[in-house]
Amino acid sequence: MTATPQTWTGRWVADRAGIALTGSERLPELVGLALRSGNPKRAHLLVSNVLGKHVPQRPSVVHGTGLELGRRVRELLGAAATARAVVLGYAETATGLGHSVADGLDAPYLHSTRRPVPGLAPVGGFEEEHSHATSHLLLPADPALLAGDGPLVLVDDEFSTGRTVLNTIRDLHARHPRGHYVVVALVDLRSAADRRRLDEAAAELGVRLDLVATASGTVELPEDVVARAERLIAGAVLEEAPPAAPAAPLARIALDWPAGLPDGGRHGFTARDRARLDAALPRLAGQLAEALPAGARRVLVLGFEELMYAPLRLADALDERLGGNRVRFSTTTRSPVLAVDDPGYAIRTRLAFPAHDDPQDGGSPERYAYNVAPGSDPARRFDAVVLVVDDMADTPALHEGERALLGQLRQVTDRVVLAVLPSHRPVAGGAASPAGPVVPSISPSPSPSPSPLSPSLPVPLYGPAFSSYPAEEVAWLLKDLSGVALEAPTEEREEAVQNGGAHYAESLPVEYQPSPEYQELFQQALRGSAGRIALAVGTVAETLLRERGPGLVLASLARAGTPVGILIRRWLAFAHGLSVPHYAVSIVRGRGIDPVALRYLAAHHRAQDVVFVDGWTGKGAITRELAGALAGTDFDPDLAVLADPGRCVRTYGTRDDFLIPSACLNSTVSGLVSRTVLRAGLIGPDDFHGAKHYAELAGSDVSAAFLDAVAARFGEVRAAVAEGAGRLADDPQRAPDWAGWAAVERISAEYGIDNVNLVKPGVGETTRVLLRRVPWRILARRGAGADLDHVRLLAAQRGVEVEEVDGLPYTCVGLIHPRYSRGATGGDGRAVTDGHPGTDVRPGTDGSAVTDRRAFTDGRVATETTGRES
Repeated sequence: MTATPQTWTGRWVADRAGIALTGSERLPELVGLALRSGNPKRAHLLVSNVLGKHVPQRPSVVHGTGLELGRRVRELLGAAATARAVVLGYAETATGLGHSVADGLDAPYLHSTRRPVPGLAPVGGFEEEHSHATSHLLLPADPALLAGDGPLVLVDDEFSTGRTVLNTIRDLHARHPRGHYVVVALVDLRSAADRRRLDEAAAELGVRLDLVATASGTVELPEDVVARAERLIAGAVLEEAPPAAPAAPLARIALDWPAGLPDGGRHGFTARDRARLDAALPRLAGQLAEALPAGARRVLVLGFEELMYAPLRLADALDERLGGNRVRFSTTTRSPVLAVDDPGYAIRTRLAFPAHDDPQDGGSPERYAYNVAPGSDPARRFDAVVLVVDDMADTPALHEGERALLGQLRQVTDRVVLAVLPSHRPVAGGAASPAGPVVPSISPSPSPSPSPLSPSLPVPLYGPAFSSYPAEEVAWLLKDLSGVALEAPTEEREEAVQNGGAHYAESLPVEYQPSPEYQELFQQALRGSAGRIALAVGTVAETLLRERGPGLVLASLARAGTPVGILIRRWLAFAHGLSVPHYAVSIVRGRGIDPVALRYLAAHHRAQDVVFVDGWTGKGAITRELAGALAGTDFDPDLAVLADPGRCVRTYGTRDDFLIPSACLNSTVSGLVSRTVLRAGLIGPDDFHGAKHYAELAGSDVSAAFLDAVAARFGEVRAAVAEGAGRLADDPQRAPDWAGWAAVERISAEYGIDNVNLVKPGVGETTRVLLRRVPWRILARRGAGADLDHVRLLAAQRGVEVEEVDGLPYTCVGLIHPRYSRGATGGDGRAVTDGHPGTDVRPGTDGSAVTDRRAFTDGRVATETTGRES
């Protein structure tokens, strides 16, 4: 604990307003006094020296004070009761203190909040009667957090009247009665009447209520204290803005914040979260240290309102990294307080700035940072200020305007470092997946508008407004083109594409509607392969976790990769309790991956943490496209897939060519999203690639059924997954040998098709040929079984020959109709031009075209399955 100041920081108020603070000898060490402005309910403010809110303090003192209170509560409860305890802190002032008390108990933690979450219903709420902002919400991601009957530990910075605590206990006890409550505070300043009222309430409820405080005493107020305070405020010289000076440099740092780790206790914080943060702190502190100016001796880490704990722990780790006693910690606040630049007053300087987190609770639009500016004492100037906010507060209001916080900070220090943490976003409704509880998502929504420190970026799309997947499952880095007519008949598209008149990504095929017979084949395939897919999903997920760590970020290649990305994310939640960000991005053969999507990922995450995910490989064209597009960037081009029959990636679940049922259908198994579109006039240089949401097909949607069927098998394959991931890690043949590409070149030569883009190997790629291209013929490995039932049915419907072949390295291969290709040639090198839709055309031995006219059996145009060509 720090030494008692030579001048008590409550002396100015005590002498002029007649306020007396009596009690424990430690009270002057712990608190000073200031005058509230704009609050007719209470004239004075007790300003804690050890809380880390209004007064910058060593982070070890701030955290250590809470830890000590937590240890005292542990001694009070005993080991058995401590193991069942839950800690509840009060926003905004005591959020960090409550966290620290929970650390001392190693107990789960929740703090109240004034930030509502759309769609998330509070499990409780109460009023803080004397406060400037009274309404508190309790918004745990897991509503069961407060439903137990173990001790509830309520933590506030001061215990003045007990009304707030009593409001809380009455509200929660009516919902979930328990027998024991413990109130924890830095200082207990209740009057005798306040003590009696709380004792009576405990007796009325039939509960035990204990109180633990660092110090106790009373505050004696004259009857006219409010009038005295008003006169003092009216006559005071306000310390609002620092003098004009050259703006200090501003550096933005992308902290390597662990994926899925909550940024605080607003929606709950568990012992496992605590352990993950402890493990990450040395690395995070190193990143902060690198951003500081050389030789910085006095550094302030400034948190943001309720966001106290994460900045506090960062400050403590940074202090250790820099050698100790060089870092101070405090946070911004909503509390309006008079500033007086006098050693006997607790609030020497204040910066007043506009709220920058788009508050929705009707509170004051102004916020404050106290004792950050040096005022009249140059020794109080900080060499650097590290401002830590969450992404919801990283808005233009933070950056722009004369009174913006960042601009004011740049006037009072030599360097400002901005660190933005991903705000934890709980799942509205708390739904659970079939494979286990859904871990709340932290997939970051963007700031309400782009930061001036980074290029302008569009915002992602989320279900249910775009796609049938829930918002927490995937963020689509796409532009919504649902209102644009983009569909064209398959033959017209094929001719335009292969004659060079258009690129395949400039239009969409007509959405294929499967027959009842085909839908039943899909269901049969799903029932037969769900376990095999679950095994592949788990193998890939465990491999990624082992090699990339828990901070990985999934980027699935829309749209075929998106169900796979969701399944990998579900496995990580099921097996490890991780909630990793997941995005869907577009990649287009010949055009590369969406550069705006890459910019978005780089702005929100470390590029090294991003893992690109797809369903399967064919010959490896997309693997090559991805590697080429990412060359020269910090992104890792190593593609992760469920099945790698093309042997062109090193992270896979299997190299068998087997049916993944999501390849059988189109948008109705991929969240009702079309394949992606890249077309001039629709997609500008600062737009994501586009896609459509086929909301009208909701009645046929099996996207959720596919995911749930696979996830339901996670439990039974868990042991096999561990073995499979271990074998893959030790497999000397894991490296790609591109055998698939070599096989495609052989097939292309054998069938007289010199354009390998017309040869689509593997079950998934063959299905796409039948669904959205003009198929010429299907090659099937002789003896292939049920994996090809749907292929045979589609081929029959389209009048396409299925030719059984010995020694085929894939289960099947689809050949696109050479009638429409300038690059498809016969054995004599001449272009094959004969034939028309509904005609089978193949080069003869002399190079001439041999034709067989065949009508489509159902008369319809069968189309599309994915957002890219492979």
